[in-house]
Amino acid sequence: MAQIITGRDLMESGMAPGNWFGRAIAEANRILSDGGSKDSALAAARAFEPGPALALQAAGDVTIHANIRAENELEQDNVDRVKETMRALSRTPVVRAGAIMPDACPAGPLGTIPVGGVIASEAIHPGMHSADICCSMAISVMPGVSPKELLDAVQSVTHFGPGGRAVDRQVQPSADVMAAFQGNEFLRGLRDPAVAHFATQGDGNHFAYVGSMKSTGETVLVTHHGSRAPGALLYKKGMAVAERFRQKLSPETLKGNAWIPADTKEGEDYWEALQIVRAWTRENHYAIHDMAASVVSGRVTDRFWNEHNFVFRKSDGLFYHGKGATPAFDGWASDATDLTIIPLNMAEPILIVRGSNADNGLGFSPHGAGRNLSRSQHKRMLDGRPDSEVFAEETKGLDARFFSGITDVSELPSAYKNAKAVRAQIAEYGLAEVVDEVVPYGSIMAGDWEQTAPWRRKRDAKREAARA
Repeated sequence: MAQIITGRDLMESGMAPGNWFGRAIAEANRILSDGGSKDSALAAARAFEPGPALALQAAGDVTIHANIRAENELEQDNVDRVKETMRALSRTPVVRAGAIMPDACPAGPLGTIPVGGVIASEAIHPGMHSADICCSMAISVMPGVSPKELLDAVQSVTHFGPGGRAVDRQVQPSADVMAAFQGNEFLRGLRDPAVAHFATQGDGNHFAYVGSMKSTGETVLVTHHGSRAPGALLYKKGMAVAERFRQKLSPETLKGNAWIPADTKEGEDYWEALQIVRAWTRENHYAIHDMAASVVSGRVTDRFWNEHNFVFRKSDGLFYHGKGATPAFDGWASDATDLTIIPLNMAEPILIVRGSNADNGLGFSPHGAGRNLSRSQHKRMLDGRPDSEVFAEETKGLDARFFSGITDVSELPSAYKNAKAVRAQIAEYGLAEVVDEVVPYGSIMAGDWEQTAPWRRKRDAKREAARA
């Protein structure tokens, strides 16, 4: 009979039983089946044994730089909640510093990194880049192209809303990126969604925006989206791995702040997976830009991009998690330029900025205008006004479109913080220098596609039947 390791073997070797035994036994028996010795199998099992749990840090142990100022009572409530959640988050044992951007707003239960939050840590926290990994901005300059023609072209080639592209409209990522997916432990098996969701933009606050450079008058296309299904699936896998480490290393740490140690095989593989998804997302932006340029026979004379939901590693060895925060330090990526992109809302210019690498921002700047209220709260504050009335008022003079054909009032300008105040605080806290602007012509967003979603129709039908 082939030799196997059991729980009794582990206990006889001095290991205390626990919920980690199952994983330890499975690994030990894998080593035996590969021809390893019993001693090496037991050594591998012992690696799963929890060490002394890391204690939470005390409140106030970690410096949090607050680059935000409330303009009114509503904003004060938002600022207070952001600071509270950052204090709770900073108790995580491996966190070393934090910063709050002027556009910050809460994004979940207490202890969840807020939008506009920056955290420096010794480890990688999937929950701190969120499911929308590498949410990012890209700009392409196309002189001589009519803004309306370009916006029409974008609408004809892009895809907003849930799911991927129809099979007959799918666009292939590069062979290099697809090979990288296959070669990574976390991404292997995600090739199908990587193809289906390529050249798509999702929903929510993602957009395609056409305008003109204030400095030159040249027409430009700016897109905003993340890594879609591949990123969301990577996040899910990363959170599961981080949770296993949390149970072993720091059970008191909030689940959302669990981490993957960088010096483990899992940490190395996850870091590589993030870079691959980043490359996929960059290609995703430019695929849409290139298809639109082809429709109008446009010539792209300049382009650049930057992410604002990602993890960056600096020379100090720490991992800097920007959740809705734009890198503003030199050399933040191998393809970085000295310029980054900060949108505000569909009626405002998009800012082209040069980062200042401010210590008080941990080397980051805002990613947009942020919110003071949730989407549902904002809708309630509109006091029952028809969506068409609100849309007409807030998009006057703009060619604003919703891909689904249904207005999403939670994405209109009034849903966001005051753009002038955000710009003023960028300057006040020295986070970046505005060097140019994209003056708006029009934009496309997903719209409230959920109004006609099958699940909602089914729910509404049940409610009607219950009333009958």
